[in-house]
Amino acid sequence: MDILTPTSSTKSPSLHACNLSSLGISNPLGYQLFKSRIPFEVNKLKKCTIRSTLALNPITAPPEIFKENGSTTTKIPKGPANSCPFSPLDFLERASIVYGNCTSIVYNDTSYTWSQTYTRCKKLASSISSLGIKKGDVVSVLAPNIPAMYELQFAVPMSGAILNNVNFRLDPRTLSVLLRHSESKLVFVDYQASSLVLEAISLFPSNLQCPKLVLIEDDCGSTPLISRNEFYNSYENVIDEGDQFFKWIAPESEWEPMTLNYTSGTTYAPKGVLHSHRSAFTMSVMGLIDWSMPKQPVYLWTLPIFHANGWGYCWAMAAVGGTNVCLRRSHEAASIYEAIQQHKVTHMCGAPVVLNMLSTYSKRKPLDSPVHLLTAGAPPPAAVLDRTESLGFVISHGYGLTETGGPAVTCAWKQEWNSLTNSERATLKSRQGVRMVGFTEVDVVDPETGISIERNGMAIGEIVLKGGSVMLGYLKDPEGTSKCMKNDGWFYTGDVGVMHSDGYLEVKDRLKDVIICGGENISSVEVESILYKHPAVNEAAVVARPDNYWGETPCAFISLKSDACKVTTEKELRDFCKENLPLYMVPRTVVIEDDLPKTATGKIQKYLLRDKAKSLV
Repeated sequence: MDILTPTSSTKSPSLHACNLSSLGISNPLGYQLFKSRIPFEVNKLKKCTIRSTLALNPITAPPEIFKENGSTTTKIPKGPANSCPFSPLDFLERASIVYGNCTSIVYNDTSYTWSQTYTRCKKLASSISSLGIKKGDVVSVLAPNIPAMYELQFAVPMSGAILNNVNFRLDPRTLSVLLRHSESKLVFVDYQASSLVLEAISLFPSNLQCPKLVLIEDDCGSTPLISRNEFYNSYENVIDEGDQFFKWIAPESEWEPMTLNYTSGTTYAPKGVLHSHRSAFTMSVMGLIDWSMPKQPVYLWTLPIFHANGWGYCWAMAAVGGTNVCLRRSHEAASIYEAIQQHKVTHMCGAPVVLNMLSTYSKRKPLDSPVHLLTAGAPPPAAVLDRTESLGFVISHGYGLTETGGPAVTCAWKQEWNSLTNSERATLKSRQGVRMVGFTEVDVVDPETGISIERNGMAIGEIVLKGGSVMLGYLKDPEGTSKCMKNDGWFYTGDVGVMHSDGYLEVKDRLKDVIICGGENISSVEVESILYKHPAVNEAAVVARPDNYWGETPCAFISLKSDACKVTTEKELRDFCKENLPLYMVPRTVVIEDDLPKTATGKIQKYLLRDKAKSLV
């Protein structure tokens, strides 16, 4: 257990960040720490600001002792040459040397080389610093997958600031809350989100300092007329005013916070997740290794970059000199297929909703060449995987959370599985799999005792993780951090799963989404996977509906395919479930909707459907 001795306290803290001392950083606030492998106990720490926590002192490592041939030898302590902080920002400088004349970004008629991208990011970082943004300050970005969004993933942390990507599809009230919670000092705003941000800022209390706003104008020069008086400057002007010889600010410690990402909102209450340079570096490298990504791939940005920094691939593309194909309208099947054809895309990522969209698109046709597609974010139904792969997509399936910076577990494919039938392969691929190379441990445990459940594919427990890409903690929420990062060394995900006899993990549900009907536990994901096999079903979500007799019963919300050959009724869908599920798992209620509510990353917002189910008579 970490031993903490408080010797001083802070006054008037502004940002109550998670403690970084127990992660190897000497604490200027006076907490004395003895090194331990056990995660920190946030509930024992006094509140402190991000900036004061970042006023790092040099770490003095004691000599490490080990025995060799019966004798004791003193090992030489670490030094500057072998203890440089890990950071994915280094990838960009290297890319400017190795791939300097190669294309880094393509967007409509705009393209840049890696040399140009590095220069633009340095100039942008220089301008951010000149605005008085200090190390540890938060800089927010609201933009779709356009070149500016990609550049800011490097430029903001290169200025020493903490990068906060925000979902630009939020409502003004929620956005206002997030900007105030993060205490953002500067906000880069795409012109399409300008009205949203201005309305969010108008909700600030009169005594609160508003952040400066920088407008990202349309690349085609046709930005609609908006009130530019509210904006400090435009994005391209900020770059032009920067110093191309700016010495960007590297982290003094790899444990320094680099990004602040808010969870997607599927649980209604988003939390601010802090990730370190070390975590971002680990996520990027793991993604490259696990996906066997070659040098200079052509990567299509269908996954929103604001979602966990694009699972680390925004930085990983610089490591391998890839071409980033930016796509403003990344949620349209027509735009995706057109970009694949035009730019000869080799790789892309997306939530299962993207797979479903691509495989049900009315004008779909087989691809000219294979496209590797990594999906994660929700358990994909085997039927959707099978349909998508039949078009020529090579699907890799992973599992992770905002708290892990992206996928930490993937379904590592075995060559012997290639001889199985399509449906058998899809069923295996729908499992989440094993820990990625670079991640430490994955297990499924009894949430009460912490003891591993039996590996038989049936015993259910909570999924727990341990690895270098796990977050530092939740911003200003020590209680929430301590609940999921416990003293036993695990990060508790809140997801329910089983472990198969071959060591492969399968996610069954969120703990809160398990339906308890007459004492029986029903996995909503399992019921949904059956509904997706019905030829007329486009989307399916199953939630609990309160019942006076059973306690809870399954309630299914369905959207139908536009090209469904006949009208599908609620009774037909219930009968289909009766043919494929035990009777107690069959939805007692089926509701057909035009569309299901989703977050910007394609996750169905079940909390809204649960509220709707409660109101059904």
